[in-house]
Amino acid sequence: MQFDVRRFDIYRKVPKDLTEPTYTGAVISILSCVFMSFLFLSEFYSFVTTEIASELFVDNPSPKNEHLPVVLNLTLPRMRCEFLGLDIQDEMGRHEVAFQENIDRTPTEDGGGCNFFGKFNINKVPGNFHLSTHGAGRQPDDPDMSHLINSLNFGEKIEDKLPGVFTALKSVDKTDGNALSSHDYILKIVPTIYEKLDGTTQFSYQYTWAYKNYISYSHGGSVLPAIWFRYDLSPITVKYIERRKPIYHFITTVCAIIGGTFTVAGIIDSSIFTASEMFKKHQMGKLS
Repeated sequence: MQFDVRRFDIYRKVPKDLTEPTYTGAVISILSCVFMSFLFLSEFYSFVTTEIASELFVDNPSPKNEHLPVVLNLTLPRMRCEFLGLDIQDEMGRHEVAFQENIDRTPTEDGGGCNFFGKFNINKVPGNFHLSTHGAGRQPDDPDMSHLINSLNFGEKIEDKLPGVFTALKSVDKTDGNALSSHDYILKIVPTIYEKLDGTTQFSYQYTWAYKNYISYSHGGSVLPAIWFRYDLSPITVKYIERRKPIYHFITTVCAIIGGTFTVAGIIDSSIFTASEMFKKHQMGKLS
């Protein structure tokens, strides 16, 4: 007896002349195709679109990367550039007055104020950096540290839109306060890692802040005002991972869409057809 591989066919075919098309079946078939197309396109869009997942873990900063890059951009409308300087202090004993490296001071259009831009590194320990007139050769007659923070960034600048606050102090306006007020920003810095789909990694820092202003006094009168940024680093690191659904997930979902739609549509069509036949028999009095 000749072996016939067709016996393993679980999809047995019914001759076309033994089947009966109906209007109801045609409508259900069209609706099923539209529904499957919609689900397929939705799933395809979900497959090609990347998603951002996040992780939290405790991190001990590597000694090879003990410095944290800072980019500070402010405008002081009533403080001339010749008086303005950057001071840096931290708990490791660093104390620099009128820090000069990568500092750019540009007078405002009216000449009475200063646009301050600085790129510098700080140690990954609690400390502060502040704008003051402490390093100036002479002090201004009317020290006014009113300011507008254009931006304050830590670490690499991330262009992608990620959840979190990487430029929390952007466009903060403190130009209407008391001329003798000192401005105090307390920052909590959170290390952040961004791993892209192509495998590249960026190291940045998001942060939260609180603010207060005050006038300091000593035995000789009021203390010269300053703009303080006091910072501390969180031991918790946030890691964002950009990823896409695997291809097998997409194939599995598509098969489920097609198979499920055909099955459900077949059940609906069969139920409607059976009910229709029973109704016809009832009208003809053949339903016992």
